[in-house]
Amino acid sequence: MAESAKVRRVGSPEEGAFLDLLRTADMLTRGAFGVLKGENLSLTQYNVLRILRGASQGLPCGEIAGRMITRDPDVTRLLDRMEKRGLISRARESRDRRMVLARITPEGLSLVDRLDEPVQKIHRKQLGHLGRERLRALAELLAAARAKVE
Repeated sequence: MAESAKVRRVGSPEEGAFLDLLRTADMLTRGAFGVLKGENLSLTQYNVLRILRGASQGLPCGEIAGRMITRDPDVTRLLDRMEKRGLISRARESRDRRMVLARITPEGLSLVDRLDEPVQKIHRKQLGHLGRERLRALAELLAAARAKVE
């Protein structure tokens, strides 16, 4: 049955918008996952690599967790797996031995750089038809929605 022919019971416009956001996020995520799967990389790991690429001095675990798109309750274990793969390295800060900084390795940087074009290509395929103006308006609406929940 086509989606437009399905009968949906929605209790409120807010619930309808919420469900539409979930459906859309799921569809968009599946596209990005397809690109990353070939590199045996999760969306969360890709997100960490992008964060660390922009932090040449490295970042503490808590800062990485705060910048992530999706919250991962066990960032330390996530970083452990990435370190085992050689994508990141961690070292204690010399000034404050309690602080451990994570840095992207040359291998991790090469991987995230190599993924830039395929990821951008899937984004263009999924959302390019909306055009710049509608994408800007969508981004503003989504930011406004997040502002009340964050």
